[in-house]
Amino acid sequence: MFVLYNIGIRLYYLIIWLASFFNQKAKLWIKGRRQQTFVRYQNSIWFHFASLGEFEQGRPVLEQMKLTYPDRPIVITFFSPSGYEVRKNTPLADAVYYLPLDTRGNARRFIKTINPSIAVFTKYEYWYHFFAQLYGQRVPLYIISGIFRDGQVFFKWYGSMHRKMLKCVRHFFLQDEYSKQLLAGINVNNTTVSGDTRFDRVWANANAPKQLPEIENFIGGKKAFICGSTWPDDEKLLAELTGEYPDWKFIFAPHELSMEKINRLAEMLPPDSCIKYSALAITEGGNNHQCLVIDNMGMLSSLYQYGNIAYIGGGFGVGIHNTLEAAAFGIPVIFGPNYHKFNEAKALIELEAGFSISNEAELRAIVEKLATDTAYYINSCQQARQYVDTQKGATEKIVNFIRNSETV
Repeated sequence: MFVLYNIGIRLYYLIIWLASFFNQKAKLWIKGRRQQTFVRYQNSIWFHFASLGEFEQGRPVLEQMKLTYPDRPIVITFFSPSGYEVRKNTPLADAVYYLPLDTRGNARRFIKTINPSIAVFTKYEYWYHFFAQLYGQRVPLYIISGIFRDGQVFFKWYGSMHRKMLKCVRHFFLQDEYSKQLLAGINVNNTTVSGDTRFDRVWANANAPKQLPEIENFIGGKKAFICGSTWPDDEKLLAELTGEYPDWKFIFAPHELSMEKINRLAEMLPPDSCIKYSALAITEGGNNHQCLVIDNMGMLSSLYQYGNIAYIGGGFGVGIHNTLEAAAFGIPVIFGPNYHKFNEAKALIELEAGFSISNEAELRAIVEKLATDTAYYINSCQQARQYVDTQKGATEKIVNFIRNSETV
């Protein structure tokens, strides 16, 4: 299994390298790793995130650790360009890097260079050589907002190597009790059910959001439908909806921001109804348009403050994106059918603050109910806000545990 893992890692690199000749994201993945040089640190704190979503999820812990240990350098690594390219200049870190390919030599050199005293990985990302090197050098490794499902390789008969990775972790901070039970079933008991740090992040954001006066001007006092992290399958349904609600404003923040994808979205929408954010900033009378397409990254979490209803994309693909950012502002969230791996989506549905749809008819039906039944809408908003409020607090539990640990 160990040999197959090493072969698989190198094959993965080869595939990304081949894709880099025609795919921009793959090109950044390769180029970023080739060009980076590492600064030597002493006694650093290393945070690793798969992508931008995990960065936002782990950000409350990062911020608190920076306050708790102000004398220690903070090193951040990302696996994906979508995280690195957006947060490479974050003031929260002394250095931001792409995670090197997981080989024994890369892991040894990287860890020797940054010399971490603590390592924190958010939610997932299990890399054998990095974990083994941390364990061998007695660097405490923590998994925060961890979540496990019984279909994962850790719980299969052939998952012995992956179970060895788990043994390298000093402590798991888990989102739910079921994850704790699964780990206990394979004799991993160094666990705490602390909850999901995303709740802390979205709650803080909702209570002090970045103000966007140009968005407020675009909406012009009308009701607004925020379409966040959408994919083409989502956008086809939503484009039809715009014609049903001509007095509403629709703001699209697509998941992919290539010019080709943005232009295709604009072509789906009613003629002459759409303006791009980059044009809105320099064009008078932007609020005469019904639809706005955000063509930059980093605005979505602040957009929800202006919304009355939110649609969260991804539910017709591998899974929905972040529903909590919208729910924290106290607005109902709608999403596609592939939500079953997301506990928060299931909870929001149970509270009638979240709604799953499978087709255009179902989307129209729930939007009509929310738009016309005032009592139902108000209750949905209240339930969304209260749900996020009751789930926050994971960050304090995690940081207190680490601070009080004898290993730190």
